[in-house]
Amino acid sequence: MRKLFLSVLFGFFCSTVLFAKGDKDSLEIIKVKAQLLMDSIEHAMKYSTGSITLPNGHAKLNVPAGFKYLNAEQSNYVLTEVWGNPKQDGILGMIFPENGSPVSDGPYAFVIKYEEIGYVKDEDADKINYDDLLKQIQKDEDEANKTRKAEGYPAIHMVGWASPPFYDKTNKVLHWAKNISFEGEDENTLNYEVRLLGRKGVLSMNAVASMKNIDSVKRDINTILAMPSFTDGNTYKDFDSKTDNVAAWTIGGLVAGKVLLKVGFWAVLGKFFIAAWKFIVLGVAAVWGAIKKFFGRKPIVEEDHSIS
Repeated sequence: MRKLFLSVLFGFFCSTVLFAKGDKDSLEIIKVKAQLLMDSIEHAMKYSTGSITLPNGHAKLNVPAGFKYLNAEQSNYVLTEVWGNPKQDGILGMIFPENGSPVSDGPYAFVIKYEEIGYVKDEDADKINYDDLLKQIQKDEDEANKTRKAEGYPAIHMVGWASPPFYDKTNKVLHWAKNISFEGEDENTLNYEVRLLGRKGVLSMNAVASMKNIDSVKRDINTILAMPSFTDGNTYKDFDSKTDNVAAWTIGGLVAGKVLLKVGFWAVLGKFFIAAWKFIVLGVAAVWGAIKKFFGRKPIVEEDHSIS
């Protein structure tokens, strides 16, 4: 399906070049066809609201009015076939605002994943200096970027905290946001992350968004944070020191993470699919620029919470 989708999209671009430059009727036809393709994908999506038990049974969601849940199967399709990411294990679904979708220039989407890394002790939560942690993350960038560029990925720079880390010790929820810039990109990326701590691991919710949409995410974040919970027997308080594993990660370690060299699943590649037809009306030169940008775009890296 992805090959077919890319072929059709590429055909739209090529048709624009083959039809006369400045032929407004032809450009309008291409624009309409692109919109029809996006509409057909969106109409195939089936969303849910209300009480939802996630596939692995460890956690559940309560999705209120104003939001919608896309199940694991459809979310994997969106992430791999529509947005062009490599297949990821453990994807449990996605949450969109009511007016958002995988094929609209909506404000954000949260990708849900469970990571069975063990019981994360939180004794260090009140002792972490996040300004110092930011400096350490930035210090480690140079070496990581050398390897990233050698592998063909753009260098990344953490500009700062878009929202400083906060740990709700009562509800065992950690969340923070990074302002990230990619080499060669004009617009910065918002990396908003939520971790719900459980008995045997963490439920991760990672936002797909750009920095221009941070106000939308911040406006809705309290509602987002209230949606997930662990099922009976899997909560943080259910931890049994005699039988359960303790994670090598602490609260500070979850925030710092480890940058993988492979591409990750909260890519903004999909945004270029949405906006592709917008470049058409700018002329042939802009179209070829859009093609190069679309097919050359690298997704955001994910953070490795595996124990090594």
